[in-house]
Amino acid sequence: MSTPIIDTPSFFEPFRSKINETLQTLLATQTDLDSRLSKAIQYSTLSGGKRIRPILTLATAQCFGTPIEKAIVPACAVELIHAYSLIHDDLPAMDNDDLRRGLPTCHKAFDDATAILAGDALQSMAFEALASIDHISADHRLNMIRLLAKSSGPTGMVLGQAIDFDSVGKNITLVMLENMHRHKTGALIEASILLGAHCNESTLSELEISSLKQYADAIGLAFQVKDDILDVVSDTQTLGKMQGADAALNKPTYPSLLGLSGARDKLQSLHETALDSLAKLSGRDSTALSQISHFIINRSQ
Repeated sequence: MSTPIIDTPSFFEPFRSKINETLQTLLATQTDLDSRLSKAIQYSTLSGGKRIRPILTLATAQCFGTPIEKAIVPACAVELIHAYSLIHDDLPAMDNDDLRRGLPTCHKAFDDATAILAGDALQSMAFEALASIDHISADHRLNMIRLLAKSSGPTGMVLGQAIDFDSVGKNITLVMLENMHRHKTGALIEASILLGAHCNESTLSELEISSLKQYADAIGLAFQVKDDILDVVSDTQTLGKMQGADAALNKPTYPSLLGLSGARDKLQSLHETALDSLAKLSGRDSTALSQISHFIINRSQ
């Protein structure tokens, strides 16, 4: 499968615009916009970001013949979960970060308690959004809720965060590192993709499901490998967060285990695996998903 390497796929901006518009609507309908809590939620959700996860939902929906209008709320539900996870990840008891997307982190802009509550609220809002969709059958909504809950809970993202926290300062193997990232980053990325496919409401074949999961696993790891590389070679202004933060916290990374050259080789291998997985989706237009993989390995922040 040959897709030209491009910095930012052309569909990103219209997708982001629709995602941001829908996020604003969800926040307006689910919160008291004048409260301090709501301001913290808006600050953390609407202050930019690549929107990779909801874009993956929309791109997968299109791959399976579903209009983005039918997939936009599930896409935003994923982003609400992601926003909550970033708020909590940045807290003093976790990574203790001062910057996120070039701005003070939520607990720095507000306070620790407000940040914790904002993250709690965003998690609840994600599931309320999924439950309230009226154009998808109740059975499919229930499956979507179950899928997002499993990917973000104690056997998914939260487990990955716990493994990450417990790995600081320890010597771990590449297998252990990948297990951590498959949970911390990969689980929600897989959910983003599968939610987009399930918006079609038709039965997916076993080959389609396995191919999507293989693609998700590859780009989920690739996203983290690229993050680790950028933490070494980029700068704080470009990244929008503190460069060298992983090294400062003595966290295990791909460059620390494989070296910078080895990490780059790993990144390319994961990209090729992602493209091979998409090639198995016979009769589906996976061009956008292919371009997303190219974007992930070539991004600068």
